[in-house]
Amino acid sequence: MKQSKLFLPTLREVPAEAEIVSHQLMVRAGLMRQLVSGVYTYLPLGYRVLRKVQQIVREEMDRAGAQEISMPAIQPAELWQETGRWDAYGPELMRLKDRHNRDFVLGPTHEEVVTGLVRDNLNTYKKLPINLYQIQTKYRDEVRPRFGVIRSREFIMKDAYSFDTTREGLDKSYQDMYDAYTRIFTRAGLTFRAVEADAGAIGGKGTHEFMALSEIGEDTIAYCTSCDYAANLEKAEVVYKSAEKRTASQAEMEKVATPDVKTIEQLMNHFDMEARQFIKALVFKADERFVVALVRGDHELNDVKLKNIVDANVLTMATEEELNKLGIPLGFVGPFNLPEDIEVYADFAIQDMNGAVAGANEKDYHYKNVVPGRDFTVKTYTDLRNIIEGDECPRCGGHIAFARGIEVGHVFKLGTRYSEKMGAKFLDENGKEQPMIMGCYGIGISRTVAACVEQNNDENGIIWPWSLAPYQIHVVPVNVKNEEQKQLADSIYEQLQKEGYEVLLDDRPERAGVKFKDADLIGLPIRVTVGGKAGEGLVECKVRKTGESKDVHVDELLTYVKELAASLQ
Repeated sequence: MKQSKLFLPTLREVPAEAEIVSHQLMVRAGLMRQLVSGVYTYLPLGYRVLRKVQQIVREEMDRAGAQEISMPAIQPAELWQETGRWDAYGPELMRLKDRHNRDFVLGPTHEEVVTGLVRDNLNTYKKLPINLYQIQTKYRDEVRPRFGVIRSREFIMKDAYSFDTTREGLDKSYQDMYDAYTRIFTRAGLTFRAVEADAGAIGGKGTHEFMALSEIGEDTIAYCTSCDYAANLEKAEVVYKSAEKRTASQAEMEKVATPDVKTIEQLMNHFDMEARQFIKALVFKADERFVVALVRGDHELNDVKLKNIVDANVLTMATEEELNKLGIPLGFVGPFNLPEDIEVYADFAIQDMNGAVAGANEKDYHYKNVVPGRDFTVKTYTDLRNIIEGDECPRCGGHIAFARGIEVGHVFKLGTRYSEKMGAKFLDENGKEQPMIMGCYGIGISRTVAACVEQNNDENGIIWPWSLAPYQIHVVPVNVKNEEQKQLADSIYEQLQKEGYEVLLDDRPERAGVKFKDADLIGLPIRVTVGGKAGEGLVECKVRKTGESKDVHVDELLTYVKELAASLQ
């Protein structure tokens, strides 16, 4: 491609709305432009990269035995109502009505559609297992689109869905996808980890996220420094070891006036005690009922763990108005004198506390000398807190450390969550109906591009890995008005293309400094500069990633480029 003909509007200045490096560089390097918040147009260079990612995904999905289809983006509300997600999915679901006032959604995912498709067309074990996938634009009404295409309202995703007859079959399908994802992200040149995760709105048991490691990642990864255990913060298990012996405080529980003392920090100052000596009580609405969760004052409640423990579709913090109706004063919540229908769940660490301070469920009062088990009881003790750095690894006993990551892929074991609700059944060998056992597997195509840029850049621009580069080689004649340079550059351009390389020729009548700045910004793996030594048959070959450069005679150029290409792959 000749650069003079390429729609490539590069920018020198950083766009005001771009918060992170990948967003800044994808706009500056002419990969994309924003239409409205969270919605982008991909320009030729960016679209080529998207296609590179898609091609890798297609090759590995096909290799794993999946079959590509294409499903509608517009989905009828009835399908979502069958599974209950019409109400449970939340405000991120983009809803619309047609001219007949019928409800539809713009699909953020396709579990309902694909389950209905298979239900209506496959009904025997002889046709299973099957794995269907698509690459399609998805829609999510994000409350705050940010970071360019990392959190956007319209995005490109690969989603796959497996249907099996047995749990063992699902395990194999899941492992096939896990292995395919590992190959995909390795080929894409990402530094990543597969971490245990919570299934969230998709549902199901057993799931891994594939996280591209990055300081700007919105997710925290807890990983072991001694073994391969890794999980996101929502899922990471906290190891509980019971105290060998706890001697209960002999002092009686005592009510203490604490006017306007509500936060842990205020309580620490008031009582002159450490945060770990306080019991933090939080009230949540779990669907239509209320529950209380207790964690130690120096710990943070993990609401995803709580949601799973209480088996709620929707879990929200109780509002002040709701607390008032329950007779619970905000800031003074405790495990005492609660309405009978409110269940209390406590983190494991609570049961080892002794002589603690807790809210009295009375405005401006707390209790001190509190002993769990003696002064109050709970429904169950369980793992309810966020893991912290330095905690013990739940697998090997090593130590937990944290990293940040961008989620680029997710694999789920759905089981029969959707097939049972939607009646997707098959006849087994004995002619008996059984629900299909499902898995689903997603990759953020556009996110993968952004994650790649986030991991591969320097102060001058993008540094594309060979596998995703929009073009592999950038041929730059310093002065196109110099006929010698122009002819040699054209000749090299033609030769490299004949050898099968993807080549961009900067044939613009621009100053050398402008060309070199654009070349670094665009970041193609190899740059061939045709300059003042063209008359001697010498050109400069430079590797964008390392900055290594070498003068090479044109007669040896193809051999040298082949060596460089092999090393970059």
